[in-house]
Amino acid sequence: MSNSVRCGLIQTKNEVISPAGGTDKKLLEEIKEKMLNKHLEYTKQAAEKGVKILCYQEIFNGPYFCAEQQTCWYETAEEIPNGPTIKLMQETAKKYGMVLIVPIYEKEQTGVYYNSAAVIDADGKYLGKYRKNHIPHVAPGFWEKFYFRPGNLGYPVFQTQFATIGVYICYDRHFPEGARALGLAGAEIVFNPSATVAGLSEYLWKLEQPAHAAANGYFVGAINRVGTEAPWNIGEFYGSSYFCNPRGQIIAQASRDQEELLTCDLNLDDIKEVRHTWQFFRDRRPETYDQLVKL
Repeated sequence: MSNSVRCGLIQTKNEVISPAGGTDKKLLEEIKEKMLNKHLEYTKQAAEKGVKILCYQEIFNGPYFCAEQQTCWYETAEEIPNGPTIKLMQETAKKYGMVLIVPIYEKEQTGVYYNSAAVIDADGKYLGKYRKNHIPHVAPGFWEKFYFRPGNLGYPVFQTQFATIGVYICYDRHFPEGARALGLAGAEIVFNPSATVAGLSEYLWKLEQPAHAAANGYFVGAINRVGTEAPWNIGEFYGSSYFCNPRGQIIAQASRDQEELLTCDLNLDDIKEVRHTWQFFRDRRPETYDQLVKL
């Protein structure tokens, strides 16, 4: 009997022009509402297609506001799990019997914010969260250190009803150490919600994450948003969300420029087959890796 689970990724665009400096609070709420409603519709479609695990894109309910440095965006952060978005997503997960990975801007307390993803089981139970560990501050408009503290929860994995999953967020994917930590902790599927533009990272998009999948013998679901976002226009978010298998092969891929739901059946038995062939975990030499953890 196949140990298969149908998974989904949603890539969308923000079509509302953000206010210059984010000063129009009414417009900020309009953006959040439209993005939320759009994802709820795709989530319904995912349920109709039999998806059991669904992941949204990085900061799914807003624009990628890190293209500017304005304190007004702090007002869009919410608590996890006690904020309204995660509470609604718990209800949604329970309604559809679906595991949800929900990346939002998290407020721990006033002045302390994280780029996070909540993991909700198919019965609506909040399982925990991952906080993005690696925070970029690079041109043409990824000024994330202005908004996010580095994560402080390590690399947790979450035992859901359908699979053991881990989360890596966007810039994290450039660092193989955390990807290995997720594998050693038992992750069968690692989801990487992102917001990244052409001309900067696109040549790495199909290199790094398949390499993580092959090196650790797990599945990867990589998500990127699509379109351009005014008024910043830092570049084209190039979509191309995909799933790859434990051999590092891309087995399903979305378009470069269209909003869509990508689904794929992942046979978890493939993990055992690959790891019985490539004994990377057995042949590790952690006693020789001291240089990797020196500050």
